[in-house]
Amino acid sequence: MILMSTTILSAQKINSFEIKSFDGNITLNIEAGAKLQWSVQYSGQQIIAPSSISLQLESRESLGDNVKVLSSKTDKTDNVIIAINYKKSNILDQYNQLIINCKGDYGVIFRVYNDGVAYRFFTKRKGELIVKSEEANFNFTADYKAFVPYMWDYRDGKIFNSSFEALYKEINISKFASDSLAFLPVLVDVGNNKKVVILEADLEDYPGMYLNINQTHKGFMGVYASYPLEAKVSGYNGINYIPTERAGYIAKTDGTRNFPWRAIVISQEDKELLNNDMVQKLASPSRIADITWIKPGQVSWDWWNDMNISHVDFKAGMNTQTYKYYIDFASANKIPYIIIDAGWSKELDLTITSPEINLQEILDYGKQKNVGVILWATWYAVTQQMDNVFPLYSKMGVKGFKIDFVDRDDQKAVTSLYEIAKKAADFHLLVDYHGVFKPTGLQKTFPNVIGFEGVKGLENYKWAIEDQPRYVVSIPFIRMMAGPMDYTPGAMRNANKASFRPINSNPMSQGTRCQQLAMYVVFEAPLQMLSDNPTIYMKEQECTDFITKVPTTFDETVALDGKVAEYAALARRKADNWYVGAMSNWIPRDLTLDFSFIGDGDYQATVFKDGINADRDATDYKKEVIKISKASKLNIHLAPGGGWAARIEKLK
Repeated sequence: MILMSTTILSAQKINSFEIKSFDGNITLNIEAGAKLQWSVQYSGQQIIAPSSISLQLESRESLGDNVKVLSSKTDKTDNVIIAINYKKSNILDQYNQLIINCKGDYGVIFRVYNDGVAYRFFTKRKGELIVKSEEANFNFTADYKAFVPYMWDYRDGKIFNSSFEALYKEINISKFASDSLAFLPVLVDVGNNKKVVILEADLEDYPGMYLNINQTHKGFMGVYASYPLEAKVSGYNGINYIPTERAGYIAKTDGTRNFPWRAIVISQEDKELLNNDMVQKLASPSRIADITWIKPGQVSWDWWNDMNISHVDFKAGMNTQTYKYYIDFASANKIPYIIIDAGWSKELDLTITSPEINLQEILDYGKQKNVGVILWATWYAVTQQMDNVFPLYSKMGVKGFKIDFVDRDDQKAVTSLYEIAKKAADFHLLVDYHGVFKPTGLQKTFPNVIGFEGVKGLENYKWAIEDQPRYVVSIPFIRMMAGPMDYTPGAMRNANKASFRPINSNPMSQGTRCQQLAMYVVFEAPLQMLSDNPTIYMKEQECTDFITKVPTTFDETVALDGKVAEYAALARRKADNWYVGAMSNWIPRDLTLDFSFIGDGDYQATVFKDGINADRDATDYKKEVIKISKASKLNIHLAPGGGWAARIEKLK
């Protein structure tokens, strides 16, 4: 339903528009007059109060102030998107849309979905456009509680240069820190069980959006990194590329273009956030014609476990024998990839390899064993050398690159990720972005991008003592809304709260073994790491067998239960088989899982559950094989920091 009206107030013509979602629950109101404002209601509850939006140009023109509407057009879409390497194969794409064309060769597109609202500016001008800033406001009606990830570990001490890794500060909006900014996504609890998640999508050739508290003290406003004019290699270990001079504007771009989507998702129950597709729906379609070569899967990873293998007759480390060992392990367990992390080459020159590494020998050995090799690289080195090293290493047999230490999302950095993805695709190379901002749909536009970090992953517990179980049952509702996240699960040394301590070469996880297993189901990651070392996985073959049988992309996802920062439970289907994962924070709890989602037929479930003593010894678990049908309702117990995981196979 779309309604429009025009009102005259103080000689200022105000055009008012109202758009409803397909199901009628969400109402978007737009007023275009002295200011362009949007507001949102959900089933009668005001979610977003009137909030001003505009694009401010370097020419002092403000697109969104003193708006003169030339025309408007409404339409609706009821479509199914065929997804690529995603958590489901089909995405229902239903929305009502309003396009407003304004005097000044610009306009705004608004969409209302059953689960949220999105808008984007567009311009139709010749030549180049310089955007000084963008006004984006998200005004709430009260001083609600929010889950805020602050930018904090500034590279070279400079704001807008950080790792995008932070726990959530659970604070009222008015208590927002005065000395930092939040990166997206941010979640707001608006009462009545409803949550709102603020996102952006289709971020291309434009800086990422941060949030700061605005003048209402119960809402947020967008903030953006200025355009970098000069940069130097510095920062962490001298491998960041840090701007030393920034312009007085945020973007220099084409005069005719669509700008990024600003979006909110609204949930009636927390569990709905576990299975949301907003970013996928808003992202640009694939630009790779032939995707048959793109193979997601699991990967045996060296860095987290410090290559600390044992019971071998060679010195473990950054050398050829060690990586042959990783390949042997991967091959024996049908893991399609290994990663050779930092140290195989010079950090700033990918053409100079370590004398201890015979890369061609490793690649050839992997090919014999049907295991592909992915190489770690700094973002700076890739930006300088990709025209040479991508064809070079692709021809040698490398399958992809893990590109690290981007640690920026200004316009140049964002544009670079698209350029790298395209160049990599030209040479059939996969890309896993680390030290990077959250995904915004690039993984749909270039499906060879099968990994994103932008999460405070397991690596942090080599040195940190922060509350991991609370974080891992927060990110599925918040960070994972943006897209895949390379958390790097798989720890086989597991500890309860009392026994955990950070150890670099023999790291452990907080929480139980079964929580680690459940992460392989719950966490979305087309390129999913096995972060511990092959020696310990071989000692724990029963758990390893479970992990390696979990796919990394799926045909269907079902959210079962959950509450932000407390627990999460979901199911995913690949072909006829289902995979179920449940995780808890440090509070033990009992859940009832309803298996009506599995459909007709008889199924056998291989279950891993917390052992009776998992509260004392977090490695304690019990494996069971049970029969399951769609009539089954199973009571499960999660220990402190606990988990439950199952592979459910259809019986022939």
